[in-house]
Amino acid sequence: MEPQNQTFVLQFLLLGFTDDAEFQSLIFSLFLFIYLVTILGNLFIILGIAFESHLHTPMYFFLSNLSFNDISLSTATVIKMLVNIQANDQSITYTGCLTQLFFVLAFAYFENFLLTVMAYDRYAAICHPLRYNIIMNPKVCVLLSLISLFISIMDSLMHTLMVQRLSFCRNLEIPHYFCELDQVIKLSCSDTLIDNIVLFVATCVFGGVPLCGIIYSYYHIVSAVLKIASLEGKYKAFSTCGTHLSVVSLFYGAGSMVYISSAISASPGKSAVASVMYSVVPQMMNPFIYSLRNKDMKVAIRNILSKTISLE
Repeated sequence: MEPQNQTFVLQFLLLGFTDDAEFQSLIFSLFLFIYLVTILGNLFIILGIAFESHLHTPMYFFLSNLSFNDISLSTATVIKMLVNIQANDQSITYTGCLTQLFFVLAFAYFENFLLTVMAYDRYAAICHPLRYNIIMNPKVCVLLSLISLFISIMDSLMHTLMVQRLSFCRNLEIPHYFCELDQVIKLSCSDTLIDNIVLFVATCVFGGVPLCGIIYSYYHIVSAVLKIASLEGKYKAFSTCGTHLSVVSLFYGAGSMVYISSAISASPGKSAVASVMYSVVPQMMNPFIYSLRNKDMKVAIRNILSKTISLE
């Protein structure tokens, strides 16, 4: 039978990873653990920065923004999957799918821009140390964060509105655990050429340009550090960038894995697993990267834990 257009869609089905009941329980436990670790880890980062006055600097301001965004992105993707597994129900309403799509895109783009702004912050600190406090004054930091958020929301809104104009077939099964943009577009019976072109251009512009900004910043950072005479000075300069570079590598590496996986494999299961690598794993790992490789964050988190234990 030919697929029929459906002008008004009541719901989609999120197929997730498997239909096996025992494996579903394992997935529920695993993702619940990952989500709780993500929430607690990033919450400790935010509270540590908030309660330690010496951490009220541009670098930690952006880090607290990143941690809040990581909590938000994980919540937007994981919570619905956990609810569906617990209720043994794979459905998500049309409105719910578009809402999830909007927030996932907005938080993903915001993370992308935040990493770029953090690279610029390191560039200003190392290449222009005498003017750093002027370049990265509090107003500039807030403005950079707000501009990044605004662009992320506008781009996400554009994609969401473009999906809203599409009509869909009877087959409304999404082979993922959340409403991912390209998977939703694939279900449409409409002509999606414009949508795919816009998606490609947006990915190149809002993904490629920030990445080029990060590379440009680190090119100048490395050049400046190599000019430092002492080994101790070089180590100190590189150590302030090590954590950020690790987070950047994890985020963009995971994103590249999703792109390569979708390009070389038509398997929905592999694509769903690959999506976990950018929507769940980096958000869980970021607090560990910053706390394990940053002495100030170690002390701040230790103080928060001490205060929490003393209150009990």
